[in-house]
Amino acid sequence: MPKPQIINSSYPNSRPRRMRRDAFSRRLMRENELTAADLILPVFVLEGSKQRQAVPSMPGVERLSIDLLLSEAEQLLRLGVPALALFPVTPPEAKSDDACEAYNPNGLVQRTIQALKKEFPELGVITDVALDPYTSHGQDGLIDADRYVMNDATVQVLVRQALSHAEAGADMVAPAGMMDGRILAIRKAL
Repeated sequence: MPKPQIINSSYPNSRPRRMRRDAFSRRLMRENELTAADLILPVFVLEGSKQRQAVPSMPGVERLSIDLLLSEAEQLLRLGVPALALFPVTPPEAKSDDACEAYNPNGLVQRTIQALKKEFPELGVITDVALDPYTSHGQDGLIDADRYVMNDATVQVLVRQALSHAEAGADMVAPAGMMDGRILAIRKAL
């Protein structure tokens, strides 16, 4: 008994040029395309007004105060970049062992979110959910007397931080700290 014939995919049985005939089908089947609409601009925001500070370790990158960030956001949207990710530059006096500034409803990130969404509601605002910008010791978690990171206590602060960002109008929260259970806890709270 002859074997059933499997469709031969070689020429002349296959004519892939037909898929390249029209511009729309070429766009549908191309492998990759990267445009401004696929980008997210990371931005560092700092307290004050008309503040612009170069980041020496990253040539061309600057920390901006909220007022200057609004001008940048306007330019981003004009260029077709749909979103930015906020990273705070917390003043030393606002840092603490318990990182309470992370969830302050009047904190730098929360005020930045509100200002951006008021001026540019169509702009995607993504926030960094992490404690290292807010702790006096620089760890990404709360630490005990032995300087050991307390996972569960940290997760509770990360939840409060994520909630404060959402309440301020963030479109997306991006947990960066490496605490076990943080994603589930944040999802449940949101």
